[in-house]
Amino acid sequence: MALKGTVHYEQRGEIALLTVDNPPVNPLSSGVRQGLFDGFTRALAETSVRAIVLTGAGRAFIAGADISEFGAAGNQGPGLHEVLTMMEESSKPIVAAINGTAFGGGLEVALCCDYRVAAPSAPVGLPEVKLGLLPGAGGTQRLPRLIGAEQALQFILTGDPIPAPRALQLGIVDAVATGPVVEDAIAFARRVLADGGKVRKIRHERDRVAADRANPEIFANARKDAARRMRGRFAPEMIIQCVEAAVNLDDFEAGMEVERACFGRCLAHPQRAALIHLFFSEREVAKIPDVPKDTPQKKIASAGVVGCGTMGGGITMSFANVGIPVKVLEMDAKALERGLGVIRRNYDIQVQRGRMTAEQVDQRMALISGTTEFADLGQADVVIEAVYENLGVKVDVFRKLEAVCKPGAIIASNTSG
Repeated sequence: MALKGTVHYEQRGEIALLTVDNPPVNPLSSGVRQGLFDGFTRALAETSVRAIVLTGAGRAFIAGADISEFGAAGNQGPGLHEVLTMMEESSKPIVAAINGTAFGGGLEVALCCDYRVAAPSAPVGLPEVKLGLLPGAGGTQRLPRLIGAEQALQFILTGDPIPAPRALQLGIVDAVATGPVVEDAIAFARRVLADGGKVRKIRHERDRVAADRANPEIFANARKDAARRMRGRFAPEMIIQCVEAAVNLDDFEAGMEVERACFGRCLAHPQRAALIHLFFSEREVAKIPDVPKDTPQKKIASAGVVGCGTMGGGITMSFANVGIPVKVLEMDAKALERGLGVIRRNYDIQVQRGRMTAEQVDQRMALISGTTEFADLGQADVVIEAVYENLGVKVDVFRKLEAVCKPGAIIASNTSG
């Protein structure tokens, strides 16, 4: 079976530039791992090369593992740990030029570099928890050493990406590029060389984890938060145990053993299979086979919903959740007040569970308004009726909407009939 992906090699003076090329998002497929191994081997052997810059082609740096290679296909080519060991043993400084998405194993590769320069728009994250997994290439051991256990736990347990400027504030990256990121990274590497060519391996950093050793409440609080936000989930506890090992064992390799063991337990757990199935299913249902990719998209800047019961309230929240102003109609003021109250309570429950902040609730509620007049829906780009299952009522609603909606508006039905 042919290896997937490649890594281009070029030399710019005393700098070797390695570019991961595995479109569309440069996952760590077999060919990428082989290309990284070969590229670093060549750069380390070439006496005229004094530093190495690693970047990605297109819109991603490295967007993580290739999920399609989980299992037998993942045994092709060198293992990722083999590549990371070579990087950590390098006597030549390695600078990551994070040009775009650096998720999961991609960020873990960057953490094995001595320095990191990111494009302003580049997001970084460790989303493995959302797949029932944990960062299995040293992320649970390196990140606490870099930014401290509390920040690392929050970052890994949410799985949410952060933009480059926030990553700079946390200390995950060393600089945010002001020009083309590869050029800035090469300039950064040359400054490092001018200052003596010092390498900086996160595995040897101890100050942050030594300070955290005196604060066991970090882990107690993480467990409480995980139990509230991700009740019944297996991976969060495994992540906490790994970060505990990073803090308490004071031995990088011992911590890596804990990470490998916990990763194996996650990999064998049925939640992992279910969440990965969900991952692919969500992307599959977004594809509509008979709609060409070049079909023009209609911009939706405002929405209307008819009915503020269970379904109508949920549809209203869905619009607000993605930042679209929405006006919801009910037949009288009392029903409208009741429906909006239910929406507010549903959001408040999310705050209580730690899934949203009160500020986010206020922002979303500000996008929702109510009315009892069909005419107030006239300028919406899309209107969805969500009244009870009575065909006569639905026909009447559509007749009224056709009379008031602007030309080109989408009128849709939420119905099981």
